[in-house]
Amino acid sequence: MVKLTLREKESIQDAVRRFRKLVERSGIKKEMRRRENYEKPSETKRRARLRAERRSSRAARLAIR
Repeated sequence: MVKLTLREKESIQDAVRRFRKLVERSGIKKEMRRRENYEKPSETKRRARLRAERRSSRAARLAIR
């Protein structure tokens, strides 16, 4: 959970800006988007496999150079 305490002489706009950054860094927004729609376990595994394949092929390309 993200908690934000208002600093002395801090405007509301600055506090909102800080809050947005905290939420972004904590990954809450990303997690909300991920949970918006149900995803079948097979789709989750497929996405993870494709991500791993891309990562390994990129590492292989960088190792060649």
